[in-house]
Amino acid sequence: MDTISRLDRFADKIALADDGCIVWIASTNNRGYGTFSAGPVGTVGAHRWSYEYHVGDVPKGVDLDHLCRNRACVNPEHLEPVTHRENLMRSPTIPAINASKTHCPLGHSYSGDNLSMIVSTNSRVCITCRRANARRRNRLSRKA
Repeated sequence: MDTISRLDRFADKIALADDGCIVWIASTNNRGYGTFSAGPVGTVGAHRWSYEYHVGDVPKGVDLDHLCRNRACVNPEHLEPVTHRENLMRSPTIPAINASKTHCPLGHSYSGDNLSMIVSTNSRVCITCRRANARRRNRLSRKA
């Protein structure tokens, strides 16, 4: 199968949207990304095939981030190669939501001397709350 016939098959599976997205209207995986049978290389992400056809190879070890946030979009202008971490931080993922928090649930700032990191979980801790919890535990253990 030559590139032209692959391109023709690809073109039959897209639709133009008003927002500039080129939407994949054929099969998708369970996460909403288009899948395309690209001949000898097998089935690949439709957005990845589009990017590689129009722009060039995707560097090893990086993701293609959908700048439009539409997983079905195959417009290469809407795709940017970024690290996996950057891709996660740009998306509405739990790590991104937590990383964007500037204060603990009680309103203390996650900064300067009030910030500690737990290396094993890569999570932030409010020192003010940690000290208050330690004092509370100490008072309870003395009463027992």
